[in-house]
Amino acid sequence: MPKLVYDFAEGNKSMKELLGGKGANLAEMTNLGLPVPPGFTISADACKVFLATGSVPPELADEIDHHVAALEQKMGKKLGQADDPLLVSVRSGAAVSMPGMMETVLNVGLNDDSVNGLAQQSGNPRFAWDAYRRLIQMFGKTVLGMEGDVFEDAIEAAKQAKGTKNDLDLDADDLKALVDNFKAAVKQHTGRDFPQDPREQMDLATEAVFGSWNSERAILYRRQERIAKDLGTAVNICSMVFGNLGMDSGTGVAFTRDPSSGQPGVYGDYLQNAQGEDVVAGIRNTVPLADLEQIDKKSYDDLMAIMTKLEGHYRDLCDIEFTVERGKLWMLQTRVGKRTAGAAFRIATSLVDEGVIDTDEALRRVKGAQLAQLMFPRFDGDASKDLVTKAIGASPGAASGKVVFTSAAAVEAAEAGEKVILVRRETNPDDLHGMIAAQGVLTSRGGKTSHAAVVARGMGKTCVCGAEDLEVDVAGGKIKVKGRTVSEGDVISIDGTTGEVFLGEVPVVPSPVVQYFEGSLAADEGDELVAAVHRLMTHADEIRRLDVRTNADTGDDAARARRFGAQGIGLCRTEHMFLGERREAVERLILADSAEESDAALAVLEPLQRKDFLELLGAMDGLPVTIRLIDPPLHEFLPPLTELAVKVALAKERGEEPGRDAVLLTAVERLNEQNPMLGLRGVRLGLMIPGLFKMQVRAIASAAAELVKAGKDPRPEIMIPLVGAVQELQLARDEVEAVLAEVASSEGVEWATPIGTMIELPRAAVTAEQIAESAEFFSFGTNDLTQMTWGFSRDDVEGSFFSKYLEKGIFAVSPFESIDREGVGALVRMGAERGRSTRSDLKLGVCGEHGGDPDSIHFFHEVGLDYVSCSPFRIPVARLEAGRAALA
Repeated sequence: MPKLVYDFAEGNKSMKELLGGKGANLAEMTNLGLPVPPGFTISADACKVFLATGSVPPELADEIDHHVAALEQKMGKKLGQADDPLLVSVRSGAAVSMPGMMETVLNVGLNDDSVNGLAQQSGNPRFAWDAYRRLIQMFGKTVLGMEGDVFEDAIEAAKQAKGTKNDLDLDADDLKALVDNFKAAVKQHTGRDFPQDPREQMDLATEAVFGSWNSERAILYRRQERIAKDLGTAVNICSMVFGNLGMDSGTGVAFTRDPSSGQPGVYGDYLQNAQGEDVVAGIRNTVPLADLEQIDKKSYDDLMAIMTKLEGHYRDLCDIEFTVERGKLWMLQTRVGKRTAGAAFRIATSLVDEGVIDTDEALRRVKGAQLAQLMFPRFDGDASKDLVTKAIGASPGAASGKVVFTSAAAVEAAEAGEKVILVRRETNPDDLHGMIAAQGVLTSRGGKTSHAAVVARGMGKTCVCGAEDLEVDVAGGKIKVKGRTVSEGDVISIDGTTGEVFLGEVPVVPSPVVQYFEGSLAADEGDELVAAVHRLMTHADEIRRLDVRTNADTGDDAARARRFGAQGIGLCRTEHMFLGERREAVERLILADSAEESDAALAVLEPLQRKDFLELLGAMDGLPVTIRLIDPPLHEFLPPLTELAVKVALAKERGEEPGRDAVLLTAVERLNEQNPMLGLRGVRLGLMIPGLFKMQVRAIASAAAELVKAGKDPRPEIMIPLVGAVQELQLARDEVEAVLAEVASSEGVEWATPIGTMIELPRAAVTAEQIAESAEFFSFGTNDLTQMTWGFSRDDVEGSFFSKYLEKGIFAVSPFESIDREGVGALVRMGAERGRSTRSDLKLGVCGEHGGDPDSIHFFHEVGLDYVSCSPFRIPVARLEAGRAALA
């Protein structure tokens, strides 16, 4: 029988999958000899059984009994004893940190009898009744599913009756009355009394924590952070220590470095006479952690020593929760802390300089998604701004939008295409939908460790917290601040770095990281962040095996991509060159009835194409440029059938000759396709319309010849699109080679032009060993390959049922966003292996949007591709991730 419950002394930090991050780290701290309250962890395996069957494993009760008895012996008190009860917390702890997404219940074990014993034993009746009301409040919301407002409204009413805004002003009698109100509310809303048996409280709370794994907000958070749905959560049963015993007690959250900037120092929040949830909930504004030195010097010194020990042990920024109980420091949690993107780069390089980690490990600790965040624009420092207030910059960024006061309003506005700032007194886990939908979050309460700050940093969302000047009136739809009123719908701007809040929209300027990549800012001219990015990008470039190319169709895009570090063009979509004024010539070519009409249309297009390729090959001089021959669905270049039919019908109704419209209508009816994406396109179009591919190849070749004569080094690669059978490729290749030879001979110069194909049909991947006979390179077009493999039309499904598929867990992430390893990925692997079985030197790349997706890049490295190709802005991300993939 597998073990389901572990004492804190039995685990270690490597057991996260089993004990969850919180349990594994509590065990690690226990074994380091740090002051951790005794307790035990119910493993995630028990949760998995609960989620699968709806009930806990039958053997779990006996194991819990054994550990409760051991805990009682260690503490010298028992659950439920009237005079001096053992109280415990029941807290979730998944393998991956999910701040605020699952529930906690404190003070489990209190009941109508033991609350009096706690009051007598502590000598503090107010504390005892405060602990009891917290238990009922947390239990009611977490275990019994009651609305939190039921309890919050009762607390607000009690404070109003007392004439105060501070919950600390409520005395023991006030809190005792609240307990009676809370118990009555439980009875009214659930039909049952609040349970008095401590073990029943513990068991029900444990099951509630298990069940919260599949709560709506936990599912949403996992989807947002791409956390696997089958991990489950452990449950930690920890003996209570109390920060709400008086002003010599308190609770706090600390970071060993600033999670916003990465700078070393004393960072965190502390709250006297409070329990831990008060800090992260932001219900009272905290004091800076540094103030603890004046409040309680011994606890402060002990905490600083422990923080140094933990950072040295974990070799990283640590996030710590602690409680001071009457001058005694207790450690309640540690974990490798969430940090902003900028802090991630600064901390990684700082730890290298301090000799704690090497550069490989530093590179492992930063991510492409973080680099992408650093490339977002910032507010223009020279622009005129209307400063409303300044608070705590909790998560960097520059965000502007209309003020909304509820998550529902944020979601509704975002769905309508509006940018919004979610303004709350404080956020809680129920606000996750709104936080995702908003451009940024502004709260009047809380600090850098509040729920809003922690979750926003994890999502890379701009956040400003603790704006005490703001009087947030949700019901009235307005904010009052320093005599001014901001109404719902007004535009504000928030700076998550400085904490500034401005009225109106503030202009933005490019990020210095982008300026560095573009070459307008040298690494040693920028700030510490730019220098850190430079160091890790340089290392990634040194160790990566994958080349990084770009998708570009113009010389300007190609030049920018080259500045960003592109090593060539992996995809030039030539059909994009035929839009606008050139569309009419393509239309004439497609509808031509004779060779003369076709030749006339091609004669118009060829010099234009030659100019395009001169610009593109010139911008990428010395680097490969993969040019895909035209691959348009025909309907993109023909007038709409319905529109033409209406024009012809109206002309006839007016007694007019429809003329050219009638001719067009006949031709469009002849060429009309029910599904153009599966119709006459790609290589099929080239084979069916004589001269089309020849014209393009002649333009490419003549442009290359001109550049060679000018002393340049053009490196065109010609890609035949949508090949499904080697016979198609052979026919097209024969035509391409003939044109290349003809131009080279007439121009009197030579250059190499590899000919390959795009693998975007499942059949091409399955028969890749045949296709490789006529191809010198493959480029996997994973956009179409995903469509063809799944049977999806991307433009249709993403706006229809994809959101439901994500909600139901069919997709963890859209297969168009990150490669479907089991399906589409298997075809890529197969195509690569089979292609190289025929041609060992076959060059392999990918040019779909997956080429810029961090997770997908690791897969492409794994299957042995030679390069990825992505949009210019994604090139730095791809370079970084290609380096990280080499370290996997």
